[in-house]
Order: sequence, then structure tokens, then C-alpha cells
Amino acid sequence: MRNPRRLLVGVVALVSLAVAPARARQAPAAPPAVPPAPAPKLAPAGPPAQAVDLMTAEGVAVFGGQWRNMDARIVEGPPRPNADPWKVSYDLQPKAGDASFDDGRWPVIEAKALADRRGGGGVFMTWYRIALTIPPRVGAFDTAGALAVFHVIVDDYAEVWVNGQLPRAVGKPSGNMIVGFNLPNRVVLADAVKPGERIVVAVLGINGPISLAPPNPVFVREARVEFFR
Repeated sequence: MRNPRRLLVGVVALVSLAVAPARARQAPAAPPAVPPAPAPKLAPAGPPAQAVDLMTAEGVAVFGGQWRNMDARIVEGPPRPNADPWKVSYDLQPKAGDASFDDGRWPVIEAKALADRRGGGGVFMTWYRIALTIPPRVGAFDTAGALAVFHVIVDDYAEVWVNGQLPRAVGKPSGNMIVGFNLPNRVVLADAVKPGERIVVAVLGINGPISLAPPNPVFVREARVEFFR
């Protein structure tokens, strides 16, 4: 009579050999889920108590920052799981909105150069990045505890990341997202800023309308920080 234990071990081994090729044929694992986005906040609509123009060298110096710029591009990627019959995917590079993104090798541009025309028209996107350090005072204005808003108008559209986040919610307005054709993006940087607080802003400027691919370039019309009490 055969040893039942040896027989069981043999059966398990055969099953393992049969399952291994099946596992190898399985589709690639799905990419990690995108973490939920923070809820967008609506910026105040009234006049600010204080404003700083970020399209001037003096304004940028208030925050100890400098603008950097780099064009974005659409790249082809691998097929995504469960995407049949599509065999390729497309993505945007670089991912300059990420909190961990290093723009140290990007060209530094003067504040007034935000108004320079960029791109040769058509489907075109470009990144603008700046790190802002909140000063204790702006002129006679005490910044501590003030609500801070980043206001920008890009010809033609913009998406605005703050400290690696793009606040949005289905069915709700968000100043971080595309709001309209040459309309201002107004983004709450912080409900109550603290002197010395560092805030990284990344703006993706987009030529539009996208479906018309116009010949005009991309440029910034307005960029400033507003403080409210």
C-alpha cells in the first residue's frame, strides 16, 4: 500500500506545476489607484487686503522665489490592463505637478518673461513653477493668519498644482482646473498662512481650443498672490 502522505505531496506538486504557467499568462497588475483628490476651495471674490505681482522682479523677491519653465510633451506608453482593443496609452511628461518633482535643471526665467510667447502653436503645453516663502510682512501688511490666493490667467487654459495637489471634485467648480477660455484661475494657497511657510506652485499652460489646435502661442497674462482678512 502506498504511503498516503507521499501521494498527497505528489498531487500538490503536480497542481503547482499546472498553475504556474497559468499565473505567468495573467495580465499585468493594474497600476496603483490614484489617491483621492482634496476638495477644491472657492477663493474670495472681493478685493484683497494686499496683493503682490509675480510678473515683476520685485514681486517675486518678496517671496524669495524664482520662476522656472519647461515645455511639456505627450508621450506614448505601454498598454493598460483591461484596455483592449487599445494597444497603447498616452501620458504627459514631465510630471511637474508632483510634490517630489525636482525642477533644479530647468531654465530660470525672469518674472517679466512670463509674458513671453512660447510654443509654435497647435497642441502645446508648458510648465511654470515657483516656490513661494511667505514673508512676515508685505509692506505694512502682516501676513500671519491671512488667507492667501494665487491668481493666474494663462492664454488660453491652465491647471494649477499646489504642493503636489490638484484639488477637484466631480460636479464642483475648482480654480485649480481649466475654468474657461482665458479666464482667471483663482486658487486658495492656504486658509491661514504662516510666515516662513513654503508653498510650491506649478502651472500647466495649455494652448486652446485643443480641438482646433490654433497657431497662437502660450503666455501668462496675469500672476499674483492676494491676501485676504
